[in-house]
Amino acid sequence: MRLKQDVSPVVVVIFRLVVWLYSLISYLPYLMLRSSDSQSFSECSRRVKARSISGHPSGPYRDVRALRALTTCIQPGMNTLDRVFESSVCRNPHLDCLGTRELLSEEDETQEDGRVFKKVILGEYRWMSYDQVYKEVRAFGSGLVALGQKPLKNIAIFCETRAEWIIAAQACFMYNFPLVTLYSTLGGPAIAHGLNEAEVSHIITSKELLETKLKNILLEVPRLQHIIVVDDKLKSGSEYPRGISVHSMAAVKRLGAHPENADLPPSRRPPCASDVAVIMYTSGSTGVPKGVMISHSNIIAGITGVAERIPNLGEDDTYIGYLPLAHVLELSAEMVCLAHGCRIGYSSPQTLADQSTKIKKGSKGDTSVLRPTLMAAVPLIHIINNIFIYPSRPVLTVTFLFSLYRLVFRKVRALLGGRLRVLLSGGAPLSAATQRFMNICFCCPVGQGYGLTETCGAGTISQLWDYSTGRVGAPLVCCEVQLKDWIEGGYRSTDRPCPRGEILVGGPNVTMGYYKNKEKNTEDFFVDKKGQRWFCTGDIGEFHGDGCLKIIDRKKDLVKLQAGEYVSLGKVEAVLKNCALVDNICAYANSEESYVIGFVVPNQKQLLALAKRKCVRGLWEELCNNPVIEEEVLKVITETALTAQLERFEIPQKIRLSVEPWTPETGLVTDAFKLKRKELKTHYQNDIERMYGAK
Repeated sequence: MRLKQDVSPVVVVIFRLVVWLYSLISYLPYLMLRSSDSQSFSECSRRVKARSISGHPSGPYRDVRALRALTTCIQPGMNTLDRVFESSVCRNPHLDCLGTRELLSEEDETQEDGRVFKKVILGEYRWMSYDQVYKEVRAFGSGLVALGQKPLKNIAIFCETRAEWIIAAQACFMYNFPLVTLYSTLGGPAIAHGLNEAEVSHIITSKELLETKLKNILLEVPRLQHIIVVDDKLKSGSEYPRGISVHSMAAVKRLGAHPENADLPPSRRPPCASDVAVIMYTSGSTGVPKGVMISHSNIIAGITGVAERIPNLGEDDTYIGYLPLAHVLELSAEMVCLAHGCRIGYSSPQTLADQSTKIKKGSKGDTSVLRPTLMAAVPLIHIINNIFIYPSRPVLTVTFLFSLYRLVFRKVRALLGGRLRVLLSGGAPLSAATQRFMNICFCCPVGQGYGLTETCGAGTISQLWDYSTGRVGAPLVCCEVQLKDWIEGGYRSTDRPCPRGEILVGGPNVTMGYYKNKEKNTEDFFVDKKGQRWFCTGDIGEFHGDGCLKIIDRKKDLVKLQAGEYVSLGKVEAVLKNCALVDNICAYANSEESYVIGFVVPNQKQLLALAKRKCVRGLWEELCNNPVIEEEVLKVITETALTAQLERFEIPQKIRLSVEPWTPETGLVTDAFKLKRKELKTHYQNDIERMYGAK
């Protein structure tokens, strides 16, 4: 692993001073103007945003604008995804819709340690209008029909985030093909499981994923007949099992454009609101992936709730798409944009910013070229990790820091293009420090959200004018949230000062359940007396007086220690992630043992500084394996835990520092960067035995 250069302590002190002075100077005018501004941020933040419609502290809680009824659709009559898109095309036929950067050149770059990385130089974005996209959608859908794909029969997509993904998805929505989505980072067994369980005969993929992953498991998927590759040029000379045909997406569209196929009446059977639009396979944090059945009406209710929290959505907005479209957050965000005439420019974590790993030095990353106004992110792959590598850049100098304060933050904001007006954060709550930092530096609100695949990504989102931290906002207008007592964990709706309990989400956005998994459906979903569906999330939350929700624990992470104490691993992890030395952490406890242990991905900059203070030298791997450093990190973690008032039995007594970060490629976290506890346990089994004294 190549270490990032550290920044001079003097520069850090000066930078913090500038930030402090800027905050002071900007706060004085705010105090002077607050008395004349009845809609100040402070007053807005204190405004009641949701209420319990039953009057009981357990709820259910609804947005104050949805107390009488929950919202189900963006426009009356627009209850299927094909109708929503067609309406948007009719309103905005000539507006930019989907954009992709042109690849100008690609070359190998040898690193100092001898490794070779591919670097790219990309050109401007090339755009397809709404009308052009619509024509491609129709042609592709008709081509799939010509290849034997039937309405109401599952079809799979296993592909990276790109314009072709959305074109394929819209074609499936239009022609009523339930779309089975699979993460591009899934391993072979998980891919085969999803394809076999869904009984698909057609799959849409990319050339790279076909060659590196899909090709290896084709014999394990006997029903598969047609592979559609989104890239223009197929790899010649490749051999596939008998009975499998490989087509380019362009060829399928040409097939669909033939008059005998395009004009054939049976080629399209429009969907109804209750039909399955997507079977979204989760990333499998607790075992094999589960397929979540999501209807057209579920998605439309969810995106209606999300859109209500983003003011003035429209044709002037540009969204940058780089998260996995197989994740409900990204799919929902892009559906919101398409419904409101926004344009979507595609990117990837490797090309997102000027400093991203695949961008050749001196050329521009995607945010600099696209200059988006809207963006979504999940904390552990937050854009901070992609763009804040200031120490190796000449821009962060003493001269720069002493320049005008406005220029300071303009430079930081420019790293995301300079026009960002809304940044939506999902996946897990941001720490208070991170949220404040992003609000200030990017000069735009950060909306924290809470949702799950099972609720179509919709649950709560904070109001953009609410600058309070550590919370995930009030329920969206499409759903309501109830708290259920969890006696074993010590959480009750009668708790003071805030009612607490397991979070239940109900409303039209709650999905149809798990595909072919009746037992799990009975466990996690239920229908109330009014016929409304509910999902039991397993997360523990508390409602504040203004109707905002805070996530405080995880029900499934509870472990009983040898002496009978209950430890919530999720609670411990949430607290310790606020420690500057910790980039990621997994707490572990064995019921046969009396204490908690932990696996820690240390913050590189902080660990190097700690080693320097303790006069410990060595390469990164040597530092992570050094018992002195391990002990010092444990001391800092313990201090953080005690400050946050964790009980002594909740604090890890021993830790193991990880040399490598946990990414989906390592198999230790999901694509949403949630911990895969089973895999982590297996990976660190020797360390577990050592820390518990077996070795």
